Amino acid sequence: MKILLAEDDLYLGELIVHMLKKKGVDQIDWVQEGEDAYDYALSSFYDVLILDWMLPNGDGVEICKRLRKNGYAGAILMLTAKDAVQDRVEGLEAGADDYLVKPFEIDELMARLKALARRTFVPLQEETVRFHDFVLNRTSHTLYHGDEEILLTPREFQVLDLLLQNQGHVVPRETILDRVWGWDADVSMKTIDATIKLLRKKLKGEIIQTVRGVGYKIDK
Repeated sequence: MKILLAEDDLYLGELIVHMLKKKGVDQIDWVQEGEDAYDYALSSFYDVLILDWMLPNGDGVEICKRLRKNGYAGAILMLTAKDAVQDRVEGLEAGADDYLVKPFEIDELMARLKALARRTFVPLQEETVRFHDFVLNRTSHTLYHGDEEILLTPREFQVLDLLLQNQGHVVPRETILDRVWGWDADVSMKTIDATIKLLRKKLKGEIIQTVRGVGYKIDK
């Protein structure tokens, strides 16, 4: 399973990540603010989003509503200390698929995650993507401009594919770093900028736009 955890409590967040990894979940992204949860959820596929009710910079209910409004189809499990029936109803009506009250046992959390993951529909990506007279093939990892094949390094391909998955939206540089290299990689933001520069040269134009202070995007 690939899990996104949105929890601002450092102790609880570290505990959940640690315990889930002990249970065999090896792909866990952990954010501590609502807006980060929103951005991460829309920029990559997750089997389940574990969303804390109370978050800084956008609470869980608000983020859940916004994600559903924008077509997010992934499973959402709401975590909260609120156990009143009306609170449960509010969370479910916001678009959550399940609701777990703190404190909880890790085995119960794991069971709920597995149940949600089984019900989650994984959207299939198109094998080929056409953009600005280019064709990207995700199966063969090739890029063509007409009959000309443009050779990309594996990192260049991953960056370009990520931008195309989010075509029309800005992808933050931090998200590119996380998705392509991983947060624990010994890579600076300058490496991302250099990779974008090389991609632009190969694409022969300003197809990849810079959004100053944020990241990069490819318009539809």
